[in-house]
Amino acid sequence: MERWIPAVVAATTLAFANPVCAQGVNELRKLYDAGQYQQVIGAPADDPRVAFLIAQSHQKLAHRDEARAAYEQLAARGADDPWQGIGRSAVAVLGGNPGEAVEAAAQAAARGDSLPEAHFQRGLALSAAQDMAGAAAAFERAAELDPSWADAHYYAGLAYSKVKRVDLMASHFDTFLKLAPQSPQRPEVQSIMRTLGK
Repeated sequence: MERWIPAVVAATTLAFANPVCAQGVNELRKLYDAGQYQQVIGAPADDPRVAFLIAQSHQKLAHRDEARAAYEQLAARGADDPWQGIGRSAVAVLGGNPGEAVEAAAQAAARGDSLPEAHFQRGLALSAAQDMAGAAAAFERAAELDPSWADAHYYAGLAYSKVKRVDLMASHFDTFLKLAPQSPQRPEVQSIMRTLGK
């Protein structure tokens, strides 16, 4: 019975030393949604979903080099891994190459159709390529696969606003506001909703 005590103490000490490491992707997303990007960046990036969230947080903080480095780690994964395409696409978006970004994201979505981040990245790539109808559909798919992902709803709402689908925009923005009440994007979303009479 005494043999397990050191392991429990060590695990508890580790959790308190780095509170983020004990949190899952959903907890990190809550920090991200509240604009706590620096806390997200402090998480260990051993899960590709966390690595993607860290890269997104670096982008929000305008740390382009750090974001690129985080995406490049994803891009270095195996050729059959959808995360490789997600990383390649994100690096291409940062580099101002929307054609390459769309192609890599399409490959990621084909390899990982059930992976919300693949469709989300495809939406970002299509937005960079000015294909807002395609972007809206991609963000919609990401939101369908993970209805609790606030950013998927936020970007779907933005894309739908650009293609004048006010009904779908309002639906996604309403969901976003419920999921991320402390988001730094909240005033922007409320302003868009007021402008469009929603």
